[in-house]
Amino acid sequence: QVQLVESGGGLVQPGGSLRLSCAASGIIFRLRDMGWFRQPPGKERELVAAITSGGAPSYADSVKGRFTISRDNAKNTVFLQMNSLKPEDTAVYFCATDPRPSTLGYIYRGQGTQVTVSS
Repeated sequence: QVQLVESGGGLVQPGGSLRLSCAASGIIFRLRDMGWFRQPPGKERELVAAITSGGAPSYADSVKGRFTISRDNAKNTVFLQMNSLKPEDTAVYFCATDPRPSTLGYIYRGQGTQVTVSS
């Protein structure tokens, strides 16, 4: 049974930082590309960051220079460090395996964690 469990969301002021974590089980984590999506209320989901099984990161233009994706294969965990947060970053963030930028598809996903950026 595949499980992806996110943690680290919360309320933060503009300009602040958060670090999201996603612990995976039931998959051979080191062989999987991983991604972080976000979905603001009433809007389409966006793939904000992805990392290949080999560790190569990629980012949406909206977060480039502010967010950093990383992974720890020994702990089956992928991280998203979010700095200089803006109100428009407010969304439910979820991690997923095998992200597809062209279709915004994936194979498995977690339930998500809420990130709210507000003063």
